[in-house]
Amino acid sequence: LDTKKEKRTRIPYKPNYSLNLWSIMKNCIGKELSKIPMPVNFNEPLSMLQRLTEDLEYYELLDRAAKCESSLEQLCYVAAFTVSSYSTTVFRTSKPFNPLLGETFELDRLEESGYRSLCEQVCHHPPAAAHHVDSRNGWTLRQEIKITSKFRGKYLSIMPLGTIHCVFHSSGNHYTWKKVTTTVHNIIVGKLWIDQSGEIEIVNHKTGDKCVLKFVPYSYFSRDVARKVTGEVADPAGKVHFFLLGTWDEKMDCYKVTAGTGDSSAEGRQRAHEADESRVLLWKRNPLPKYAENMYYFSELALTLNAPEGGTAPTDSRWRPDQRLMENGRWDEANAEKQRLEEKQRLSRKRREAEAARASEDGKSGPDWSLCPDIF
Repeated sequence: LDTKKEKRTRIPYKPNYSLNLWSIMKNCIGKELSKIPMPVNFNEPLSMLQRLTEDLEYYELLDRAAKCESSLEQLCYVAAFTVSSYSTTVFRTSKPFNPLLGETFELDRLEESGYRSLCEQVCHHPPAAAHHVDSRNGWTLRQEIKITSKFRGKYLSIMPLGTIHCVFHSSGNHYTWKKVTTTVHNIIVGKLWIDQSGEIEIVNHKTGDKCVLKFVPYSYFSRDVARKVTGEVADPAGKVHFFLLGTWDEKMDCYKVTAGTGDSSAEGRQRAHEADESRVLLWKRNPLPKYAENMYYFSELALTLNAPEGGTAPTDSRWRPDQRLMENGRWDEANAEKQRLEEKQRLSRKRREAEAARASEDGKSGPDWSLCPDIF
């Protein structure tokens, strides 16, 4: 890939199409949403594979983690990286395109950022993707992720299943964690807004160090800061060495826990450290590009992800015709194209299942579907 050229800084502005979300969603209560065909009017012009790749926006946190002498300090940066992946979601109420089976997305940033990322859609129902990233700066990241979503009437729950692995080459420290639940509120009436809630446990399987991050659900009645995240980094004996405090849409700070802070509860530690000189800013969100509100609230990185590039595989999301038509503001054509691709995928699935059934009856192994399929 040609990585030297200028990166694009804008995409066509979102057209002003109106569509009643409730007219479609009222038939979906309690159902698994990936099985319901949705018009592109609810989408943003990126696929789920490109959204997964956006987790790398703050890849420098892992570069810094790779340089840490102490595994406990390293864990603080891994925790900040974990939180940073949610920062773009606060305004992003549109859904990404569901990738087709065999769809891929490659982001080669070796020259400027030292990493190369590859994603592939490996299962259609339930939708599942595999993601692998190698960095020249001493780390490897991989994740397998299944997205399940349920519409509950007033809100939509998105539950990512699967584990994220991060390995640092020089120390062999191997961390794993899972993502929290994302909730989209005000589906029927009012302005859509997004919240993240739940706990993430990050474990270093080599040392036994552990960090528990708590994403506090938004409450209208709480006087606490919105989108708050707290965390504690502890050694294998359970002794807390660092306290993390911040919000998933703005920044994460880290405080060193010293003996004799008095109150040993998490709240007590938080109070004791709010005015502490040991505070270190681990991560701060990049500002959004100018006029982002007209461009689906995309970050600088997101604006570059669907830019056409030579040398990409024919299965790459950038070649997906319905997504490209939508990005160019031709939504009616995009909807017709999306329908064509989904029907093509259904027929191809039926054909594969029939061939596999025939092969098993004849006692032969099934067809090889690892070859690059004609998906678009």
